[in-house]
Amino acid sequence: MKAAVIREYGKIKLEEAPKPVIKSGDDVLVRIRYASICGSDQHIFKGEFHPRTTLPLIPGHEFAGVVEEVGSEVKNIKPGDKVTVDPIIWCGKCPACEVGHYPACTSLKLVGIDLDGGFAEYISVPSRMIYKVPSHISDEHAALIEILSIGFHASARAGLEKNDNILIVGTGKVGQSILHAAQTITTGKIIMVDILEERLALAASAFPGIITINARQTDPVAAVKELTGGRGVDIAFEAVGHEVTLEKRYNPVRIAINAIKGGGKVCVLGLSDHPAEILMKELIWKEARIISSRVSHGEFAKVIEALDKGVLNPDRMITGIFELGDAQKGFEILDREPEKHLKILLRV
Repeated sequence: MKAAVIREYGKIKLEEAPKPVIKSGDDVLVRIRYASICGSDQHIFKGEFHPRTTLPLIPGHEFAGVVEEVGSEVKNIKPGDKVTVDPIIWCGKCPACEVGHYPACTSLKLVGIDLDGGFAEYISVPSRMIYKVPSHISDEHAALIEILSIGFHASARAGLEKNDNILIVGTGKVGQSILHAAQTITTGKIIMVDILEERLALAASAFPGIITINARQTDPVAAVKELTGGRGVDIAFEAVGHEVTLEKRYNPVRIAINAIKGGGKVCVLGLSDHPAEILMKELIWKEARIISSRVSHGEFAKVIEALDKGVLNPDRMITGIFELGDAQKGFEILDREPEKHLKILLRV
């Protein structure tokens, strides 16, 4: 089969690779149609996940396709079904797994990061990782179910409710997945903060009524207070990760803390490698809660339901489509023009 393989960091090439086979009665062989380049893939490409990732590697943990073959024990999945794959592999034995909190598994692994993934023509996975997708949902949209599930999981972790006003700091892939999830839940204000005007424009164009703030031009905390009548938002999500330091501005986590109301919540998703300075008394004064969110926990089903109902707008997240053999070009353009691109898909 054809696969895009990283053999040295900074380079990904189309190669011939062994076609996976069904190894147990519970396995499902999927013919992949589209895969999406994730922020984690970009870090892997640069070598920033070393030594967790080892080379050579076929990356890709966001993808969708069609079932080609099923094992003898597989029920309710058949050849020809459109599917997507939840890439999470948990151990089932650690303290988090014992209580069913799989995203906190101490040895959590992901297809496409810790083992070969979806930048290939085929993949074989256990049936528990398979989610069927209605046939009318496009292959391109199906390839975004994993990233959208991140936003749905964060919304659940934060306890987002119908009338909540929220702030999302960061309008990248994760921030916009939160936007998609949040607008299916709350009728309150959704405020987005970033320093990239093009990304803010993408967010504003996705759904009506989205409020955007460019932190280079406007103090986001003051703007949020003005927009909420001095109250602050109910929940603030931080989805920046690698911040850009701005003069006379708090860092992203501290923006979130200062933008919430008394008794509000902060949900942190940004995977920075650097400490985020916060002033604990700002949390204590508000008796606020700070929550973290990682990957997803079965929210694929909620995303598929929302796509089925037509209440999401995934086209606004797709900013480019390349052939699998042009994966190098996709990675380079994401690195060179981050302000112009969110999700680049690879047509397999």
